[in-house]
Amino acid sequence: MTRPDHDLARQLRSLASGFVSAFQDKHGHLPVVEKDDDWPSPCIKGEYSADANYWQPVDAGDKLSFNNVEQALELSLHPDIKTYFTTFYSESFDLASEDGNLSLLFPWSKADFARLQENIIGHVLMKRKLKQDVTIFFALTDQDDFILSLDNDTGEVWVEQVGKAPHKKLADNLTEFLSQLTPVIYD
Repeated sequence: MTRPDHDLARQLRSLASGFVSAFQDKHGHLPVVEKDDDWPSPCIKGEYSADANYWQPVDAGDKLSFNNVEQALELSLHPDIKTYFTTFYSESFDLASEDGNLSLLFPWSKADFARLQENIIGHVLMKRKLKQDVTIFFALTDQDDFILSLDNDTGEVWVEQVGKAPHKKLADNLTEFLSQLTPVIYD
């Protein structure tokens, strides 16, 4: 029997591969990201133009950990959120669900992972201040101020408005939720 975190990592890799393949089918090349010399990444796979680079997700190996965040918050993060954010480096990419389009968030590099950790700490502290259950964000929706988050206690996937308690359950776990998504490729 495979471990749940292996199922999640496999689902993430499948989604990323599907997105890159769909992009290549439509455009004939890897996805493109605006150049930013201040944010290098192992995802960069060559120059597309003077202003943009090709990119694709790259396995993060065992380089990323949330131990420092868990110690700082005196909180164990749900294993799914740790697997989600430590499987690979990637630019965010767009997917469709039955509830609308969304962008999955990922660390672009080790430096971006540190920034992500700071944002997660800020999010958890806000939730505590508001006396709400702890959630961890992982995606943006096509609606302003609405994010997708994982309930840290149960692992359930929810929609929440920033600063508010989650209001719509989407799935019992992240693997189930991700299995319902399909790539969205814009012109």
